[in-house]
Amino acid sequence: MSTLTKQNHMGRKISRIRELKDMKQEALAQAMGTNQQTVSILENTEEIDDEKLKEVAKALGISVEAIKNFSDEGVINYFNSFNNFNDNSSLNSQCTFNPLDKLMESVDENKKLYERLLKSEQDKIEYLEKLLKAK
Repeated sequence: MSTLTKQNHMGRKISRIRELKDMKQEALAQAMGTNQQTVSILENTEEIDDEKLKEVAKALGISVEAIKNFSDEGVINYFNSFNNFNDNSSLNSQCTFNPLDKLMESVDENKKLYERLLKSEQDKIEYLEKLLKAK
C-alpha cells in the first residue's frame, strides 16, 4: 500500500482521532446512534461520503476538515513543538513586577473611582436640594 493511500484513508484517520481523544469504538458508536460493529466497519473504509463524515465529526466534536486534513506527522510535529526549547532562559523567566504591588494599585484605583462616584452622587443631592429650596 502506498504512503499516499495510507494518508487518504478516511477510516484510519477517524480511528486515530478517536484514539487520540481516548474514545472507544463503543463510545463513538453511542454518540453516533449506532453500534460498535458499524464503527469498526467505518474505520476500515478508505473513502467515506461527506454526510457520514459530518456525522462522525459531530460525534467526535471536531470539524469535517479536521478529519480530512488529519495526519500522524502533523500530530507528532504539534506535540514536538512543545519540547523544542533551544533557549533554556524561557523556562526560567521570572515575573518583572511584584503582583502584590499591582493588586494594591488596582485597590487604590478602585478606591479613587468609588470616591469620585460618591462625590458625584453628593453633588446631585445638593443640586436637587437647591432646586427644592428655590421653589
